[in-house]
Amino acid sequence: MKRACESLLRSYLNTFPCVAVIGVRQCGKTTLLKSLPPGWRHFDLERRADHDIVSRDPDAFFRLNPRRVALDEAQLAPEAFPALRVAIDEHRAERGRFVITGSSSPQMLRSVSESLAGRVGIIELAPFSWEEVTRTCARDSLLRRLQNRRAKPAGLIAGLKPRANVRPAHEFWFRGGFPEPWLNPGDEFRRHWVEQYLQTYLYRDVKRLFPGLDELRFRRFVGMLGGLSGRVLNYADAARSLSVSQPTARDYFEIAHGTFIWRRIPAYSREAMKRVVKHPRGYLRDSGLLHALLRIPDADALLSHPQMGASWEGMVVEEILRQLNALGAAHEYSYYRTNGGAEVDLVLEGDFGRVAIEIKHASSVNARDLRGLRDFVSEHKARLGLVISNDSASRQYEENLLGLPFNWL
Repeated sequence: MKRACESLLRSYLNTFPCVAVIGVRQCGKTTLLKSLPPGWRHFDLERRADHDIVSRDPDAFFRLNPRRVALDEAQLAPEAFPALRVAIDEHRAERGRFVITGSSSPQMLRSVSESLAGRVGIIELAPFSWEEVTRTCARDSLLRRLQNRRAKPAGLIAGLKPRANVRPAHEFWFRGGFPEPWLNPGDEFRRHWVEQYLQTYLYRDVKRLFPGLDELRFRRFVGMLGGLSGRVLNYADAARSLSVSQPTARDYFEIAHGTFIWRRIPAYSREAMKRVVKHPRGYLRDSGLLHALLRIPDADALLSHPQMGASWEGMVVEEILRQLNALGAAHEYSYYRTNGGAEVDLVLEGDFGRVAIEIKHASSVNARDLRGLRDFVSEHKARLGLVISNDSASRQYEENLLGLPFNWL
């Protein structure tokens, strides 16, 4: 499938000497490298021979390979980053010379920030998004239109069309976006693949990155993430459940966030008057992985599961953030909740302004559903309030309050 970020990759190659593609294991980073123009040399640092070629003498390697070089899983050779910086600076004005990928943001981003600051464009790649599985990446969308600060609310939804109907949207929700289960769509393959993926994540990546980790407790922690997805995080409760200290529980969440299986959503912090919830909340980034951890066998069982609402919410949040990342749209995200119960599921801020988003699985939205969104937009001078639901058409509820079905997103 065509990845939505391919045009962003081409743009960054025309802008930066180096491009870094980071993301969770098995999301398609290696396959994305195949979209590079002819003439690029690829080195997979998980392959011993390639690793030896790069790491034995990185300075010599980059002198022999000064351009059109892609290093896959570059975090496995941290000694190469200083040499890469030297190679870039020798021909600083030349663009599009190197592409590196990495599955571990803690180590990868540390190396990038220390050695390649100002020399690299970073793309975060995720599993397939809704626009990618429907093969509609080039289609006009609300999030594309949102980048135009002059666009009026009504113009953001005028003429939009669904990417597909509701049934494929729910299939995408249940299965998640990891490429392998989409390319081999059988239920049995998906179950076996997810089980093996978790084993690989636990025993290969995490153990290699954090050698002193208590594997047994971290395995229990990963099993807990399904029940915690969508909730405000209480580190003390998690620590008690795992029989670990509170700092250790925090470290576990940091590891999960840093290796891209969990997304930490900070609380909205620009509230001076009201008492607001300050703890972060979080989601498993892929809904298919969440449903596997919860042992949900099919889409029908999902609709009656206690975690259904949280699962839908997390999937929509991820879709929005995946699309923004693919566009290269710089943004910050948070959620908003007061002690009195007022809540907004997602607050986006960027060059496009401040946008408040409420997420509903229901097919209809009533006036009560809009109250918290309306109050937030008014009090915080937001550009737009948006409800994502399973409605049958886009709506303009008020001047700056819009509704959009998920399958139109």
